[in-house]
Amino acid sequence: MTIGTPPLAGKVALVAGGTRGGGRGIAVQLGAAGATVYVTGRSSAAGRSDLDRPETIEETAARVTEAGGLGIPVRTDHGDPADVRALTERIAAEQDGRLDVLVNSVWGGDPLTDWEHPLWEQDLEQGLRLLRQAVETHVITSRYALPLMVARGSGLVVEVTDGNTARYRGSFFYDLAKSAVIRLAVAQAAELKPHGVTAVALTPGFLRSEAVLEHFGVTEATWRDGAAKDPDFAHSESPAYLGRAVAALAADPDVIAKSGRALATWDLYEEYGFTDTDGSRPDFAAHWAEHLVERYGPLGDPL
Repeated sequence: MTIGTPPLAGKVALVAGGTRGGGRGIAVQLGAAGATVYVTGRSSAAGRSDLDRPETIEETAARVTEAGGLGIPVRTDHGDPADVRALTERIAAEQDGRLDVLVNSVWGGDPLTDWEHPLWEQDLEQGLRLLRQAVETHVITSRYALPLMVARGSGLVVEVTDGNTARYRGSFFYDLAKSAVIRLAVAQAAELKPHGVTAVALTPGFLRSEAVLEHFGVTEATWRDGAAKDPDFAHSESPAYLGRAVAALAADPDVIAKSGRALATWDLYEEYGFTDTDGSRPDFAAHWAEHLVERYGPLGDPL
């Protein structure tokens, strides 16, 4: 890499579930670091997914390009093996078999999460659908994307989750999904390490996704006003913060030393020196330890 060359110039990334939220933040920041980023999901200019949100993969891809990379939107249902196989075959054909970064960020489980009832009172099909949406999609995507990395003997897989400890997350199927995604990283790391490929799980803190901003009645420009509704929101972080963590991991030549670990943005900002868009360095674990531990108990040690 020459002076002035972006750290991920020439690298190819796939951000599965890059339409909005953390996935969008990751895609854009990989682009800002110079990568070519395939942005996939079901919400596109051709039609919305069943979440019926306005964000599209085309918008994310355009932001990737504006940031300095190359964004390529591909409408993909990551629950459909044939769709994912076609996606990875396209990447292989267009990029001479190259894939350097795979981000499994498919979620879409918010409307399926029941926060009010224990397992025995929940709608079983709804809960199983959440698991298919949030876990099975990751498995399918890795199944077809990993051969590109293994063939080259390098690469990084990032499994995006919520939380990096064994602490119960408040709803049976939600907890199972987010914990399972961490285990996906552990299992992939074990199988990939002999091939020079890294796999980690990564969580943000209190993430200001589009839906969260709407809930607080604010925009990214006015997000601090949301703290009047919830003081903890003052310690939230933008999707770009998560994205910068992924870009830093992807640019680290020694990242394989972290393989199999459950990481967090608050683990990485000091090591890599990145900040949020406003120059701050949110650390939700520190905020939890100072203000929330008496109410909710400790976060626990990372898995």
